[in-house]
Amino acid sequence: MKNLITIIILTIAISTNINAQNGYKIGDTATDFNLKGTDGKNHSMAEIENAKGYIIIFTCNHCPFSKMYEDRIIALQTKYKERGYPVIAINPNDPKANADDSFDKMVIRAKEKSFNFWYLFDDGQKIFPQYGATKTPHVFLLDKEKVVKYIGAIDDNARDAKAIDEKFLENAIEALDAGKKINPETTKAIGCSIKSL
Repeated sequence: MKNLITIIILTIAISTNINAQNGYKIGDTATDFNLKGTDGKNHSMAEIENAKGYIIIFTCNHCPFSKMYEDRIIALQTKYKERGYPVIAINPNDPKANADDSFDKMVIRAKEKSFNFWYLFDDGQKIFPQYGATKTPHVFLLDKEKVVKYIGAIDDNARDAKAIDEKFLENAIEALDAGKKINPETTKAIGCSIKSL
């Protein structure tokens, strides 16, 4: 009986440890990617000159939460790109699970909303698991060396941009830019689950 209990405890500990290691944590260095954008070109972080950091946002077409944040993501790009922190949006969803997230529909959405940032397609769903993204939207703020500095939500009110109390992402960018400690470094991403088959 003791052996059985020991085996159960070890199994739980091992599975918990495996789950804890999925995706990037604060302080990890992210690998670059090369993904097709709605402009028809492939893009990577390496091609951005003089970047002081990167705002990686996993988002999509169909999710109501993603739609609520579209204008705020456009505003983030307008505010921070010239300061060296460009927004890179990545659609992690499998279009076979939701046809609204197909590349062709991404192109249409980007034009409809006049996206001023790269909107890239994670074809084959290879990138989002590396990051550990679980929601749309889900944010990863990287410094210029691609070290992860903040993970989580854009702010604390998806439904009402006028009722935001905490601009988590903006606060993190400002702290990073000023060489200060980011607090909080992680928040809970609120949104739709990433769709896979």
